[in-house]
Amino acid sequence: MDLRVAVAKAAKYATPESGDTLEMIERPGGGLSFVLVDGQRSGRSAKTISNLVARKAISLLAEGVRDGAAARAASDYLFTQRSGQVVATLNILSVDLASRSVVVTRNNPDPVYVVQQGQIAAIDQPSIPVGTRRDIRPVINEILLEPGLVLLAYTDGLTHAGERKGSPLAIRAALTSMIEGELPVDRWADELLRCAVDLDEGRPGDDISVLVLTVQPETGDEVRRLWVRMPL
Repeated sequence: MDLRVAVAKAAKYATPESGDTLEMIERPGGGLSFVLVDGQRSGRSAKTISNLVARKAISLLAEGVRDGAAARAASDYLFTQRSGQVVATLNILSVDLASRSVVVTRNNPDPVYVVQQGQIAAIDQPSIPVGTRRDIRPVINEILLEPGLVLLAYTDGLTHAGERKGSPLAIRAALTSMIEGELPVDRWADELLRCAVDLDEGRPGDDISVLVLTVQPETGDEVRRLWVRMPL
C-alpha cells in the first residue's frame, strides 16, 4: 500500500501569516505523524500559540510517546505557558506501522471525516480544545489501514467559510460530490480549499488548513517522495 498526504492552507484575508501550523514527524517505530494545530485568534499571535502546541506534540512523538499522552502534554504545556488564557485545537493523524492502523487523536470540536469504500463517516465524539485547564484528554480512534481509506482533518476556517453570506460550506456534501465526480483524492485538499475561498469571495474570514490522508494500492517503486509549494 502507498500512503499519500495532501495539504492546502490559506491565511485569513489581509493577514500575512496563518495562525495554523502543520508538522510532520517520522515515528520511531515506523510510519508518520501529522500534527495540525489552530491557535486562538489569527495572524502572528495565533501562530505563536499553534507553534508552541505543535512543537511540544512533535517532540514527544519523535521520542516514541503515544499520541494521546503527547496531546495531553501539549495541552498542559499551553496551559502552563499562557495560564489558561488561550486555547488551540489539535488534530494528530498517525500512520502506525506497528499496529497497521491510522490513529486519529482529536482535541477539536470539528469532526474528522473518514471515507471507506465510497461511504462517508464522521469521527465526531464531543471533544474540546487544549489549553484551558490541566489534563484535558483527547478523543482517540483507530482505523485499520486498507486500500482506498481516506481521512480528512481541517481547521475551523473551513467550517466557517461562507457564513458571512449565509451559505456555509457543506463539507459532507462537498466530499460526496468529489467522490461521485471521481475527482482524484490527491486533489481533494485543493478542491475543498478552493470551495471555501470562493464562498468567502476570495477573502477568507479565517485561516484555513485542509489535510487529506489516503491509503492507495501500491504503485511504482519503494522511493519516498515529498513535494512542497509555498508562495514567498
